[in-house]
Amino acid sequence: MLTTQITQTYRLSTPIISAGMACVATPKLAAAVSNAGGMGTFSAAMVDPEGLRSLIGETRKLTRYPFGVDFITGMTQTEHIAVCVAEQVPVVIFFWALPSADWVAQLQNSGTRVWMEVGSVAEAQDAKAMGFDAIIVQGAEGGGHNRAEASTFNLLPAVCRAVAPMPVIAAGGIIDGKGLVAALALGAEAVWCGTRFLASEEAFAHPEYKARVLHAKLGDTTRTTLFGPEMPGQLMRVIRNRAVHQWGDRIAEAMGHSQTQPPIGSTIVGGQTVPVPKFSIILPMPDTTGDFEEMCLTAGESSGNITAVKSAGDIVREMKNEALDLITGRLQAIVPEQSLASTR
Repeated sequence: MLTTQITQTYRLSTPIISAGMACVATPKLAAAVSNAGGMGTFSAAMVDPEGLRSLIGETRKLTRYPFGVDFITGMTQTEHIAVCVAEQVPVVIFFWALPSADWVAQLQNSGTRVWMEVGSVAEAQDAKAMGFDAIIVQGAEGGGHNRAEASTFNLLPAVCRAVAPMPVIAAGGIIDGKGLVAALALGAEAVWCGTRFLASEEAFAHPEYKARVLHAKLGDTTRTTLFGPEMPGQLMRVIRNRAVHQWGDRIAEAMGHSQTQPPIGSTIVGGQTVPVPKFSIILPMPDTTGDFEEMCLTAGESSGNITAVKSAGDIVREMKNEALDLITGRLQAIVPEQSLASTR
């Protein structure tokens, strides 16, 4: 077992948390991670308050362990917060902008712990001042919306120093036990993994999307503001495809172009078939049809090191076991017992 402040506080057997990726992180994925000893989260993006209540209920039917609900702050309404308060959700995560202090207080007063995902030391300090229970620090390697000011393993220790003794969770580029150990060594109390769980059996992503994650090489992702009329001008890390190559250096022209173009596909949201506009941030889900060379395919740099789609439970167990083997094997062997004794 790996014991940290996060595992003790939330009764986890391993400090691994799956990110609440919009569109693809559902109760099925969240529950699978929680049941394996980590903590799963699901996305509340593009879900109305009653839909959120249903997702919470679905998650509770699938797991009896702690889970989290992940919000993009600008897409969140007071009614969403009221649902989380009424349902006493274990953890709520905010991303991209600080929520109101009133929302944080309402949630904490109901027994919910509230986390903030940040991409800079300044954001982390603001979150600490607001009284969040933990901070997720996302480095520039991370997939999806990403405005980090540095790479994960440079940003992480700086944030840990700035907000101590608050628990900090590392995000961006972590897919295995080696990354977990490195994050713990730099001060993290847990890791937050998105792309690794995107390539899981439970992720609600189209098979072609998962295949492109597996086929991506190091360097095949980039940060761009090309996608997202829903959230214009915001950096996202995506897999390079035709749309990125064609329009990546002509963002302003692309935004004007999108208004006159037909949809690039369709998908099902809330039981309804909806068009996928050109440059939309709607990710390919199992029922999505259309041109994947034109779609937004969020993924982190770590996709270049992922070689297989596995069950979420196997991912958690393999990460934990690799970390334990590394700590008790190679790292312990670097400092033999006699060397430790000679320094005492």
